[in-house]
Formats: sequence, structure tokens, C-alpha cells
Amino acid sequence: MGGTIDVESELGKGSKFTVVLKHHLADEKYYAQVNEDLSLLNANKNIRGKHILLAEDNDLNAEITITLLEDIGLIVERVEDGIQCVAKMEQIPAKSYDLILMDIQMPQMDGYEATAEIRKISADVPILAVTAYAYASDEQRILSQGFDGYTAKPINPHVLRSKIVDLLSTRLLLL
Repeated sequence: MGGTIDVESELGKGSKFTVVLKHHLADEKYYAQVNEDLSLLNANKNIRGKHILLAEDNDLNAEITITLLEDIGLIVERVEDGIQCVAKMEQIPAKSYDLILMDIQMPQMDGYEATAEIRKISADVPILAVTAYAYASDEQRILSQGFDGYTAKPINPHVLRSKIVDLLSTRLLLL
């Protein structure tokens, strides 16, 4: 690591060890990231235990997303398509879910159709689109179709966590 270790020893008197390590002082960017991480950690405490409905048809994507969500303390229930998602929203009491993560491309009923139906049932539950489409025109379409935000696939855990914190924090302020 570019450092040194020195030992001085004298029988019957003891030993002296000197370790010198080269390191750099942290810059402002490092401290900004640390402060952002601490803010996010505090925000995570506020969202722990919130209920998420995940609409995702791909088993591997669902497994990864569930792990990410459970790691930040969220309770996740998964459905495999838009029809099941809408049915779940019709069957449960209002406000049972704090957020819906909605895949856009699903069989039988896609995320756009499911969101339109869910908005007829509950206008206030935040819906975050999860999509492989990440162009500016896609973002405009997603937001104009009743979604509260979107995140691109493959999922970046930090971006997903930040968007969820933002949506749930905003919802908590409105309640």
C-alpha cells in the first residue's frame, strides 16, 4: 500500500512499532456523498414497514427488486401482470399499499392500462413505473399516463431507493 512498518525492540525493555500508511484527505465530493447517504439513511427510517405492491412478470427481475426493497425495510407483495394488480387494488381496503412499482411491459395488461384502471380506484396511491425505456419521450409519456415517476431497467439500487423515498416522503407530508 506504499507505507512502511518499522520495529525497534530491546530485550527486557519492550518493543516500539511504527506504521506509516499513505492516504489522501477526503475532498468535498466525498463529504457531500457521506451527507447524502446519511440523509437517505434517515429517510429510510421513515419508510420502513411501508407496503409496496410490485407488478412484475419476470421472475428474476421480481426477485432482485424484492430483495432490494426488503433490504431497506419495505414489505413487498408481488403480482405477475396488470390484471392481477388491478384485481388486488379492487379487493383490498383503500390505502393498503403505500406505493405501487409497475412494470410497463407485462402480458395480458401492460403497465399503462393497469395504471389507468388503478387511477379509477385510487387517485392517491403513488405509482412508480419500472421500464427498459428511458428516453425523454418515454418519460413524458409515462408521466402523462398517470404515473408519479419512473426508474429505468436495469434497476440502480440507489436511484430506486431515492425515488421511493421521495414518493413516500411526499405522500407522508400530504397525509
